[in-house]
Amino acid sequence: MATIPQGITRNVQVVAGSPTARLLARWAGYVPAIGAREPALTELSDFDLRKESLSLRYRARSGESLDKLLVEAFALVREAGRRKLGMRHFDVQLLGGASVHHRSIAEMQTGEGKTLTATLPMYLAALEGKGAHLATVNDYLAKRDADWMRPLYEALGMSVGVIQGQQPQNDRRKAYACDVTYGTANEMGFDFLRDRLLKRRIDEGHRDLFGEMLGGEAVASEKPVQRDLHYMLVDEADSILIDEARTPLIISALPGEDEKIASEAYSWAAEMAPRFEEDVHYEYDHKERRVDLELDGRRLVRELPKPPATDKLPLSTIYEYIERAIKVKREMILDRHYVVRDGEIVIVDEFTGRLAEGRKWRAGIHQAVEAQEGVEVTFETNQAARITIQDLFLRYERLTGMTGTASTSARELRKIYKVHVVPIPTNRPPIRKQLPTQVYGTAEQKWLAIVEDVVEQHQQGRPVLVGTRSIDKSEIVSRLLEAQGLEHTVLNARHIAMEAEIVAHAGEMGKITVATNMAGRGTDIKLGPGVEEIGGLHVVCTELHESQRIDRQLIGRCGRQGDPGTYRQFLSLDDEILLMGLGPKRYKSLMATGEKSNGMLNGYESLFRRAQHKVERKHFRDRKVMLYFEKERQKMQRQMSQDPYLDTAG
Repeated sequence: MATIPQGITRNVQVVAGSPTARLLARWAGYVPAIGAREPALTELSDFDLRKESLSLRYRARSGESLDKLLVEAFALVREAGRRKLGMRHFDVQLLGGASVHHRSIAEMQTGEGKTLTATLPMYLAALEGKGAHLATVNDYLAKRDADWMRPLYEALGMSVGVIQGQQPQNDRRKAYACDVTYGTANEMGFDFLRDRLLKRRIDEGHRDLFGEMLGGEAVASEKPVQRDLHYMLVDEADSILIDEARTPLIISALPGEDEKIASEAYSWAAEMAPRFEEDVHYEYDHKERRVDLELDGRRLVRELPKPPATDKLPLSTIYEYIERAIKVKREMILDRHYVVRDGEIVIVDEFTGRLAEGRKWRAGIHQAVEAQEGVEVTFETNQAARITIQDLFLRYERLTGMTGTASTSARELRKIYKVHVVPIPTNRPPIRKQLPTQVYGTAEQKWLAIVEDVVEQHQQGRPVLVGTRSIDKSEIVSRLLEAQGLEHTVLNARHIAMEAEIVAHAGEMGKITVATNMAGRGTDIKLGPGVEEIGGLHVVCTELHESQRIDRQLIGRCGRQGDPGTYRQFLSLDDEILLMGLGPKRYKSLMATGEKSNGMLNGYESLFRRAQHKVERKHFRDRKVMLYFEKERQKMQRQMSQDPYLDTAG
């Protein structure tokens, strides 16, 4: 077993006894070897440093193992970071880089410098000349991180490309041809599908031979943009590999249904849905989240006046339109699950609080929401090509990642992606404190208690971050703070353009920030002058999320890099997590108890944890079932000599 260097002995001991302890001890052995090379490298000129890098590239391309080159490569990256960025990698960042190189998901706490850490395994993987990709959560972060780290890569002779939405094909091809490429999982997935469609056209003989003889840009754009999928590092790995894993990326073909009939049917159903009563006209299955019309409901459908277009539809299809409209009216809430922007429905990603541009719900749900909000109904289309984020990443030769919260999903990541989660010790000991959780009977009591807590912390001059699950909840808190005359900033999907700037200032003296989910925000909250002395940032968690990871991401916003900080969780007996985890019968009973109470309640906190755990397990089972069916579908299509990405039924 490798000897652990003195400088990080304490840090590694933090996770001693866990199954990853032996791995950490072995990788920690790299740290003194990297440090030993530092004095010689600092003496080199920029030209000679680049020359050393080119020498490593030659050795890697001659077949020398990357494991053997790791120490020299990491030493070069650390020196380039010190020179060009004024940032020298900490020992624990070297440890994180080594774990990522060895096909692991490195769990590094918020503020531990994941962006800088990523340069280590990315540079090492790029030495082979086959391309190294880094997927992050949005275009802004992909461009920001690539531009920020570019001087480091270029000092070592590496080219850097960025994939952005609406980018011309030629620019994409150049970006993928670079040694290191930053982008989003969605853009890389769509490029994979477009290339596959293009290759099929070429294989079928649809080539512009005359154009090829003449050359020119038009012909260049008719070539695939991606190289083979060699190495992928996923930033915010738990969010992308789990929360967004089953999101299908679809390239649409020509519409297969008459637009006018569908549009009129959706609009009519949305208008009629309020007339239907639960347990009279329909039955709602809470577990399956399904609406089934009863006999009285079907009778009402037949009696209602209908637009002429629906005459062409069978009665069973009309029932489905009504059932879908009722389901949407019950489940899809404006400013929580979606927003209306420029006459379009834009989904709000529940896990990140971001607008999921270009994404649509399937099975007619999106069209039903459009009809409900009175915007133009965009009819469903057939699929020309389809892939999920999960399928895309499983096609990479080597898959790795980094995140702040992956331990609770370690089993799922290991089972599906064959990667281990390795918690990396913090550079400084964390001194964040948890204040006692407060449980109230009703949401109204809870919101008032939250405002009281914010006022109390604000009077001390401490910055406060209030985390909410959805846009509508963030606006409830905002109204209550306004009533108290407290100046504050709201960060939700409506203000995404100013996001980084808002987060960067959230740690200043007296600042109050109300935010939806903080997953993957990508910007550290640094404490302003004098804030450390009065206790640091205070985080208020307003309810439990469906995944414990999301709660941990919010909590991780305070106490970064050894800073002081506190957090407190506020819960109420009408929180949605209890309905989802314990079912409608128990939920109604708890709500009745809550309505009789007039203050804080004791002994209920474990109930919330149990409900959250049940919801997490259900989501895990659902993902496993979907993965199984997806694999079976692909297997069947391959046996039929079909392409599982291009020959999927719409």
